[in-house]
Amino acid sequence: MSKLFSKSLSGVKVPHCKNTAASETVKMPVPDKVVIPMKQHMGRECTPTVKLTDLVKVGQVIGDTDAFIGAPIHSSVSGKVTKIDDIIGSDGTPIKAVVITPDKLQEVDESVKAPEVTDLASFAAAIRRSGLVGLGGAGFPTHVKLMPKNLDEVTTLLVNGAECEPYITADNRTMLEETDDIVEGIKLVKQYMELSEVIIGVEDNKPEAIAKLQAAVAGLDGVSVKSLKAQYPQGGEKVLIYECTGKIVPEGKLPSDVGCVVLNVSTIAFIARYMHTGMPLVTKRVTVDGDAIAEPKNVEVPIGATFGDIIDFCGGFKTEPKKIIMGGPMMGFAVPTLDYPVLKNNNAILAFSAEKTAEAEAPETPCIRCARCVNACPLGLMPAAIEKAFNAGDVDALKALKVNLCMECGCCAYVCPAKRNLVSVNRLAKKMIERSK
Repeated sequence: MSKLFSKSLSGVKVPHCKNTAASETVKMPVPDKVVIPMKQHMGRECTPTVKLTDLVKVGQVIGDTDAFIGAPIHSSVSGKVTKIDDIIGSDGTPIKAVVITPDKLQEVDESVKAPEVTDLASFAAAIRRSGLVGLGGAGFPTHVKLMPKNLDEVTTLLVNGAECEPYITADNRTMLEETDDIVEGIKLVKQYMELSEVIIGVEDNKPEAIAKLQAAVAGLDGVSVKSLKAQYPQGGEKVLIYECTGKIVPEGKLPSDVGCVVLNVSTIAFIARYMHTGMPLVTKRVTVDGDAIAEPKNVEVPIGATFGDIIDFCGGFKTEPKKIIMGGPMMGFAVPTLDYPVLKNNNAILAFSAEKTAEAEAPETPCIRCARCVNACPLGLMPAAIEKAFNAGDVDALKALKVNLCMECGCCAYVCPAKRNLVSVNRLAKKMIERSK
């Protein structure tokens, strides 16, 4: 982790491709079907609380878990439950999903009302009821972050507006379109967690957002906006903490262990809206882009809307897509079907032609020991050595090489001239350590 002690950020210069940065968010009409998976967060999968033929309303709980690291799931439409079945999740494992045929009336459930909050415990409980998870990609249940075991040691809220992945501009639009909600959300978290400092980190390729946020927080005690160098993976949690505070999160530790809590800008904005309206997390702003998309847009969609329906709303394909990605090109996952649904933590749908994906899909060749992967890694890891240890099944070596620190940002694979599948190897190496326990 030595790289993190240097004054300059490692990582890679990626093409920004922020084609939709100036595209105001448009709302997608209610589709003819939504598919709502019962696992849209880190932690335990939810169990459906509805059955076939049940009539549901917008905001009604349709899945929940008693696990602390978990969050309830709500219907994004009103209509009838027409199927409950397994689908393949983004990690390749089967998960239960509730399929609803909307009636297009969008009747709101009677349970939807602004929560009553008096202290941190009731605030966190309300956030759990909202179904909120990290909206920047990781999907960690937000209420857990609000209740760290060492609360007295947590002093700083970092609001992540870096949005460093190419193409994605959904958070940028949040900063421009929901500035007041961001400020209100910051005030709420700062008040109930009794924090002394708030830093909003935004990459410097978003000058309009930086200026608008700076004007909005002017005069707020302890709140500032930090302009960050536009270099991937600036939005990684550990990287953001270091760049904003100079603090290093040790292996196996959480941001709270260095006195910080990190929330995405869209997460913060939602908190403010929920406290006013009581409407749980049922829609998501996503960037739809890529050279195969006819009309790239930022779209507010019902959670559970399928990629196919959303892409149709964006004019369909202008050329045959070779790869469709959920999320960004660096950390996202290719989906096997257009029937795949939008999840809570899904911030982009990208569709690329065969021409655009050709270089990324070039075959692997032997490692040439150039060390570009080491130089690019923001955490100073040694991906080539990790790959060697993994192939040898050497768990002790993998532990010594600190593979569990890997955030799977993809910098190593991006710069590798041999096109080694280093991210996949790191992911499998972490699983190997886990299985060895």
